[in-house]
Amino acid sequence: MSFRIVLEHQTLRFAAAHFTTFAGECEPLHGHNYALSVEIEGELTADSWILDFGEAKALVRDICAELDHKFLLPLENPALEIAASAAEFEVKFGARRYVIPRPDVAQLPIDNSTAERLAEYIASRIASSLRERGASNVTSIAVGVEESPGQSGWFRRPLS
Repeated sequence: MSFRIVLEHQTLRFAAAHFTTFAGECEPLHGHNYALSVEIEGELTADSWILDFGEAKALVRDICAELDHKFLLPLENPALEIAASAAEFEVKFGARRYVIPRPDVAQLPIDNSTAERLAEYIASRIASSLRERGASNVTSIAVGVEESPGQSGWFRRPLS
């Protein structure tokens, strides 16, 4: 038997700037007020819960805080030229050039800053944190990243 808890987006939010690349193009730099939905599935513990809601929300809020008011930099994007110094990142796509102070950048190990890839990244971060906490009863995690109302990208991953 499997159970599920759901954390909705009302308090799981962050604002960030990004652009995506696609089909040889790069969209203009812009931002979103992102909202997350998180589903955690698993077996009940001896205390009859999968995970304490307060603990789960705090974990996701910490990830949101790391991304809040940052430029989301997809470090593995083959279409971007990225140069880093101690003080800043220089990001190039064709004739476009952005120079962003290092403290304003969230360096992400993803290939594009789409809602789907952000959902995958956040799900992986949640999974790592739960493993560190010994939550062996959790069997899967799903994360939805809403860019605007009615527009979300989702990622689901099993935990093994």
